[in-house]
Amino acid sequence: MTIEEIVRQVESLDGVLTLRPGPGDGSPELAWGDLFFYYAPDGVLPPGQPFATIITKDYPDEPSSGLGNGAFRVNIDARGSDRAATAAGAPTDQDTVIPHPAYAELGWISVVQPGERTAATIGHLLTEAHDHVRRRWNRRHEQ
Repeated sequence: MTIEEIVRQVESLDGVLTLRPGPGDGSPELAWGDLFFYYAPDGVLPPGQPFATIITKDYPDEPSSGLGNGAFRVNIDARGSDRAATAAGAPTDQDTVIPHPAYAELGWISVVQPGERTAATIGHLLTEAHDHVRRRWNRRHEQ
């Protein structure tokens, strides 16, 4: 899977706001080139964490996943999914659903260099994560 394929899949879901930090937008340089996906049907960045990210480099406070030079990692908030509880592997395992190297305890999973083996699982988990945040957004905005 490519980054572009994942972006198309996520952005095909309703109400997705994609942040693409880069020079001149006030974001920290560390985040430049990464992607952050939020549910925001009103187009307003919601408070809190995104429901998924694509990271293109290792972050200093996380175990190395060997990112950079084209290698990337998809991270998905999989709280409530049985897949989060069964994820197993090392931070450098490729095309394998693993616990997020830093946020596994919060229910996040990761896939380094997703490919054929994990494509369907990633699609399912992205849809579940989107549905979860959409329901939460709807509850908060019912009035």
